[in-house]
Amino acid sequence: MAELTDHEVRERVRRRYSDAALRMAEGGASAGCGCGDSLYADADSDGAPQAAVAASLGCGVPTAVADLHEGEAVLDLGSGAGADVLISARRVGPSGRAIGLDMTDEMLALARANARAARIENAEFLKGYLEEIPLPEGAVDVVISNCVINLAADKHRVLREAARVLRPGGRFAVSDIVADDDMDAATRGDMEAFTGCVAGALTRGEYERALAAAGFVGVEIRETHRVHAHAGAAIVRARRP
Repeated sequence: MAELTDHEVRERVRRRYSDAALRMAEGGASAGCGCGDSLYADADSDGAPQAAVAASLGCGVPTAVADLHEGEAVLDLGSGAGADVLISARRVGPSGRAIGLDMTDEMLALARANARAARIENAEFLKGYLEEIPLPEGAVDVVISNCVINLAADKHRVLREAARVLRPGGRFAVSDIVADDDMDAATRGDMEAFTGCVAGALTRGEYERALAAAGFVGVEIRETHRVHAHAGAAIVRARRP
């Protein structure tokens, strides 16, 4: 397969998740990057309606490890149907703020509907790209994401943007797919696997170097479960100095 441009990769991912949102809005199911809603315990999903949790396409529960506090501002990269944003909004309380960022109109519509159903007022959803976050420098205390950064064509740029919007001392706590060092070329070249979260994933070493290059310190990568013969889901944590 000929190598795709970053724009082509983004468009293929956008189409896949737009279609997924439409299917979910009609009551259907859609495959994502891992175990989806089965990963959420009752305590983990407090604040999000069951429809939002059921629509999760992620590979983990970033809100369970982000250690959110009252009054903090949280940004969820690739917020999808909004479950992690709504959970975050409940945890940071009325004095805090939870922001979801997604590039698909269909997912944004689904997320806003879920926020209305949950009657959560300190959550908002923005349209934009992970590589061009529409927020000023130092706008948030925490950046989370649930199995989305691996879908970005330019992950280094995404991580630089995440560092930019974090306040000094801010925290990066995401669930993501991490590739094994021996992932074969055929899997790497499979666009269906890419939009399904596997082919574009960084290895542990690549992730550590990319975070360091973006200015993060205190990097921790811990695999939680396998999602493919050549990749596993992991919690990735770091902080802005």
